[in-house]
Amino acid sequence: MFNFKQRRGFSLIELLIVIAIILIIITIAVPKYNRTQMYMRETAAIKAIQTIHTVQVQYQSQFGRFATSLTELGPPASGAPGPASADLIMNDLAGGIKQGYKFSVTPIPGGYTVNATPEVYGTSGSRSFYSDQTMVVRENYGPEPATASSKEMGVGVAK
Repeated sequence: MFNFKQRRGFSLIELLIVIAIILIIITIAVPKYNRTQMYMRETAAIKAIQTIHTVQVQYQSQFGRFATSLTELGPPASGAPGPASADLIMNDLAGGIKQGYKFSVTPIPGGYTVNATPEVYGTSGSRSFYSDQTMVVRENYGPEPATASSKEMGVGVAK
């Protein structure tokens, strides 16, 4: 009979080719994954701003004024909810940081402003957001925080 040399496993060249293909796929996929994660965080920040608007309306109807901080909207440390902590939002948002964004509520005469800025610009987000009691969300591309003069979301130019 024939004496064929039995081949077991893969050669070094075959393994190197497979590793090279995997590395090429990774170098293409990782930046897209990072951009997707950043877009997800930005979308979550917009939704959190909308949540803050909703609970501000609830707070105003319960206590006759808008909350002056996220702490006033958050859960109480102990005891029943009240004006100092109305238990309308979760601890993470009440603490001011959620999913890579820093949130703040600032009182203004007759209302409030909401700001959301990325914790690490370019990693957790590439946009900052601003809104007030009018519930119009404004955005700014770049490391500077969005302001009342920033462009509205979905609008091509600043007003």
